[in-house]
Amino acid sequence: SGPLKDMDFSVQEGGGPRILHQFTLEPPAVRFRISGEKAGIIDIEPKTGILYINGSLDWETKQVHKLQVETLDERGNIVKGPCAVTIYVEDINDNPPEFDQTRYFGVVRQNSRPGKPFMYVHATDRDDPTTPHAQLSYSILHHFPNPYAEMLFQIDSATGAISPSRTGSYYLDPQKQDTFTLVVSVKDMAGMTTNAFTSSVDVIILVRQSLWTAPPTIHIRENSTQAHPVNISKVQSNEPDAIYGIFEKEKLPRLPFSISENGDIYVTEPLDREEKDTYTFFVVSKDNKGELVDKPLQIHVIVEDINDNPPVCQQNLTVIEVQENEMGGSNIGTVLATDMDKENTLNSRLQFKIQSQKPEYPTKNLFYIQQDTGNLHLAGRSLSKRDSAKYFLKVLVSDPAFQTICDVEVHVIDINDQIPIFEKSDYKSVTVAENIPIGTVILEIQATDGDEPATGSSLIVYQVEEGDPNNMFIIETDSETNRGFVKINKALDFETTPVYNLVINATNPEPLVPNVQYNSSSLTMFKVFVTNVDEPPVFLEPVYKTEVSENVSVNTLVMTVEAYDPEGDSVRASKIVLKEVQGKYAQYFAHGKIPLLQKSYLLVEGGYNVAQKSKAFLTLHLRDVNDNPPQLAMDYPAFFCYPVSGGERTLIQATDADEHLFYPKFTFSLADEMNTKNNWAISKFNATHAYLSPKHSNFEEKEYNVPIILKDSGAPPLENKVNLKVSICKCSSENSCF
Repeated sequence: SGPLKDMDFSVQEGGGPRILHQFTLEPPAVRFRISGEKAGIIDIEPKTGILYINGSLDWETKQVHKLQVETLDERGNIVKGPCAVTIYVEDINDNPPEFDQTRYFGVVRQNSRPGKPFMYVHATDRDDPTTPHAQLSYSILHHFPNPYAEMLFQIDSATGAISPSRTGSYYLDPQKQDTFTLVVSVKDMAGMTTNAFTSSVDVIILVRQSLWTAPPTIHIRENSTQAHPVNISKVQSNEPDAIYGIFEKEKLPRLPFSISENGDIYVTEPLDREEKDTYTFFVVSKDNKGELVDKPLQIHVIVEDINDNPPVCQQNLTVIEVQENEMGGSNIGTVLATDMDKENTLNSRLQFKIQSQKPEYPTKNLFYIQQDTGNLHLAGRSLSKRDSAKYFLKVLVSDPAFQTICDVEVHVIDINDQIPIFEKSDYKSVTVAENIPIGTVILEIQATDGDEPATGSSLIVYQVEEGDPNNMFIIETDSETNRGFVKINKALDFETTPVYNLVINATNPEPLVPNVQYNSSSLTMFKVFVTNVDEPPVFLEPVYKTEVSENVSVNTLVMTVEAYDPEGDSVRASKIVLKEVQGKYAQYFAHGKIPLLQKSYLLVEGGYNVAQKSKAFLTLHLRDVNDNPPQLAMDYPAFFCYPVSGGERTLIQATDADEHLFYPKFTFSLADEMNTKNNWAISKFNATHAYLSPKHSNFEEKEYNVPIILKDSGAPPLENKVNLKVSICKCSSENSCF
């Protein structure tokens, strides 16, 4: 309560009658009066000044009530006021959200981009929009049908935008399911509380075929005379504002295609099939941020052929040889031509025709040509070189639009009706040494042939027909003179074959005509006598190998080898001893000493008969013997910094010169003398190293001798006592003695 003044009140809507305030009278005032937006339920008790609400306020009806209160005296005159009293109605969540349609319908395209909205649902709430009471949240309650584990559609909880999910973008197919029903729910209180109001609505979605599909293969006739660019196809994205582009699949100097902003595809210039008969490129659609909105489409273009290329002769001049005795009707050759137009089409179909023949003797129709193959035949009779040695033909080659002339020369060649005849039927004999070099000419032979020179009918080929089963001889022919040269083809051996009785034939590369055969005139003979050459002995093996221990004694028998003489003579000195060594270690063998650094030696020893000597090689591998005691191998002096505090240690290493199969192994111990074990300790680090450490700190600044016993792991093991000098010295900052 209190005196009358301007006041504001906040009152929740609903809630029924209530007292807001009590104003007190100030003399000479005797009563109160109220006016303004009372809504029929707001009033003040005149005598007591109680301001009250006799009912329930409704925020959705009126959010603010403005009133004027004043006090009056006995005469009804205003004593105070009017004072402004304002009542603000506070909203409560008393209205459920409502969709603006009782049912929604939408259309989505197959392969639409996930997350791209294709429709919206919208709901309103009459509660105060500045409070959570009217903050709405959308969700999908049900999905009919729902064939997959994940929903095919999704909804933006704030905007109500419905779009395909990733699963939906991949699986939506009108051939499989063209209609879906979604039950969409909307909640107020931003959907955050369990007592929020909820409404729902059915959304019917129709699935349609994707607009974004590749056109069928595009066919374009080459060398078009239309004005370019020419529209050849069109694509359309599922999204209306898509931006179209082209990129190449092939690396071409230029791509003769373009695409407009509405998806029309153009060829920008005439195409030439002979230059390129197919093109493949991709069309893409992007949003205004440059992101792909659809998968790229592959466009395939085939350039269709027109007849724009004449036939071409494969040779400037086609030369065909025909033997005199070739029968009428024989195929004597083929006139070859090509056409760059498309294969297996009428544009490249070629037909042949003889346009002229020179000379026209003895008749002008000596030849005919098959129209579709170009095969050239003799018309009806054999040719005679006496009539003409050459014929000149002009062959007309045609396709449906063009013609070309191909030149043909037919050479009439002599038939092989003469056999080669040797000038001698017997070349007697030839004597050669068995060591004659391969390739040496031992005899020249000559035959003649009466056929036309420089043809296959007159060229002579010589071969050994009898007496040379192992091809020890070969015969080469001088093609200009037909002279034959008999040569050594393989090494001769007197002991194997001392005499060869050779029969040689002479033939032509071209076959003889029927009823003509080679006879004895095409044969000759001669003998080859092989003389013996005294040859050196031969060891059974070219290289011998053995091994001995490195401490082998002088004159020890290493091994026994065998040698023989090809002529059957006796061979001496087949036992091998350490006689001669190649290399810088030969001196050691002279005194029976084997150096440690070498593992094998090459020895030379002779086997000989009376007149000849030969050599063989012996590789001698030395086996290691454990004959080297272990030694200390220190890369740096052993020292400890003075004064010794105890706990220091230094690493020492052992080695020896013997061979170790895997890795050396040593044991380290201290000799039992001069109080060594009282002053020092030794401990193993690994197979080749150990730690030496002082056992106390009472060492003087001087040098000490530490006797150490080293033992290797050989068989038998060797032991060695060594003195290790250890300095106790003042150290610099770098931990070295000074």
